[in-house]
Amino acid sequence: MARTEYYHDVAAPQAKELLPAAFAVVRNRSGWVLLVRRADDGYWELPGGRVEVGESASAAVVREVAEEAGVTINVTGLAGVYSDPAHVLAYPHGQGTYQQIAICFHAFSPDHDTRPDQDETTAAGWFEPDQTTQLAMHPAMRRRLTDALVKPHEAHFD
Repeated sequence: MARTEYYHDVAAPQAKELLPAAFAVVRNRSGWVLLVRRADDGYWELPGGRVEVGESASAAVVREVAEEAGVTINVTGLAGVYSDPAHVLAYPHGQGTYQQIAICFHAFSPDHDTRPDQDETTAAGWFEPDQTTQLAMHPAMRRRLTDALVKPHEAHFD
């Protein structure tokens, strides 16, 4: 069973813990954006995930992008920090209910090929920024991507 993600939903359970995460808005030489499709809910999103104990957020995002998409990146800047208490992740079987704190980075990759891990991600690909509006995406992730694409030289805070 997949996690349930709530965003400004009155039916959301109360978060009990914080979940630190790091995501990357990765661009290639053509200016296309790297996205991955989640295995659990089928939504497209920025590659990234949980920051582990003993790991910096920037090291976590480099590791997560390599794991989820098979792409090597160079972090180039901060896209934003998202910590909205109304964004709640609820995991099944008592695995926790979290308020996510997501640090989003800008990054570059010369890689063209992608390799989804087939565990967390079923697809990974490069998209022209305009194409991303047609993809199924959770509202919280859509906001992060839109912020980074519309105002790439501003760090966003929520």
